[in-house]
Amino acid sequence: MNITAAGLTRAAAAAAVGAGAIFVAVQINHPPLEVASVETTEWAVRGWAKTAMSALALAGVTGLYLRQFRRTGLLGLAGYLLFMAGYLTMFSVEVIAAAVLPGLAATQPGYVNDVLATAAGTGATGDIGALQPLLALSGLGYMGGGLLFGIALFRARVVSRWASALLAVGTAGTVALAVLPESFNRPLAVPVGVALIGLGVSLWRNHRAAEPTPLRTPAVEARV
Repeated sequence: MNITAAGLTRAAAAAAVGAGAIFVAVQINHPPLEVASVETTEWAVRGWAKTAMSALALAGVTGLYLRQFRRTGLLGLAGYLLFMAGYLTMFSVEVIAAAVLPGLAATQPGYVNDVLATAAGTGATGDIGALQPLLALSGLGYMGGGLLFGIALFRARVVSRWASALLAVGTAGTVALAVLPESFNRPLAVPVGVALIGLGVSLWRNHRAAEPTPLRTPAVEARV
């Protein structure tokens, strides 16, 4: 199987769509962030789904950046690197949430509760160790990187501008959760998922439109 730039771009577009679809899906009827939820099968399923979403987002956003890096300039580079840092740490956090926290829920419920409280933005009463800066970097990269990257995509005018704007507004809008009730956590995540789907579809269509049309060689009549 030959690996081509066209194939990689299509794969990145599909990854962005997949990441957005999963991100929207996991918000539906999400269980509350409490110790009792961590011990359920649903928690593990959602955790691994979020892990897959983070990995797909890394691939999708990379494809979006490489498709237009000359047009996005330094702003695009800064946004891309920060956004990637956010998703990479998010991947790590979701692996811990799916694989480690369920095993600690019965023996160290206080620690698990502090981790969940920190993730929800309500603040922990105890020390959660290295997870504290990891969660902070995840949030900073997701909000700041998404804002910068969305603005860079909007200015580049290569992929969908509405999806680019929605990405910037949706990620930056997450900061409002600091003053909003917890019930807003899930609805505010949906626009970012929709933006990733829109950007992935736009990348696929943009790439196909940019493909050169093969030249047809005039048929030569056979001579007897």
